[in-house]
Amino acid sequence: MTIKNALMEAKSSLKGYENEAVFILCEYLKKDKAWLFLNQDIKIDHEPYFELIKRFKSGEPFEYIFEKVDFWGLEFKIKKGILIPRYDSEILLFQILNLCKKNTFNGILEIGFGSGILSIVLAKELGLKITACDINPKALELALENAQLHKVDHLIDFKLCNFKQIKENYDFIFSNPPYIKNSYPIDIWVQKEPKEALFGGEKGYEILEEIIHFSLDKKVKFLA
Repeated sequence: MTIKNALMEAKSSLKGYENEAVFILCEYLKKDKAWLFLNQDIKIDHEPYFELIKRFKSGEPFEYIFEKVDFWGLEFKIKKGILIPRYDSEILLFQILNLCKKNTFNGILEIGFGSGILSIVLAKELGLKITACDINPKALELALENAQLHKVDHLIDFKLCNFKQIKENYDFIFSNPPYIKNSYPIDIWVQKEPKEALFGGEKGYEILEEIIHFSLDKKVKFLA
């Protein structure tokens, strides 16, 4: 089947998500959008492409399909069972970087590292040593892979534990915890992500409150 016909069929299947059909084909062929439209008569093995379309249509996010995510201008690995990084994490990272540039900290702790991106970018840009904890074994495995990928694994101590088990003291703690109400409706693609990384309780901010109290008990200078 030609690229033109494959796209037509995929777009017909994804009504309202025609651009996504193009994006998936670009990823499948490892080509950019311009190349697709300059080579519409080239024949391709269309069956794997339609399988990718089927997975997306069923609610599987792009990031899980291709096992990668772009963040802060960098590419990271991502896998099912780990929260997909979003733009709000970049806003948080911007604030974290500013704080670290203006202050000197004896110890930095990230609570809930997920894919590891926040600590990894912080270590990569500023060369800082960081401790990071999470309760998800899949997150630990992925974060270590990403840290090795970006050559900062020697700077980050990833721990598999609840933050309440941390005994050491830190000047600076940062976290992007679950903050959605348990009853809040989420769209089909978000439903594929781990619920424990999305929902923060009946009110939504219960885990955030726990982190605040933990930080106060530890007499932390800065919390982000």
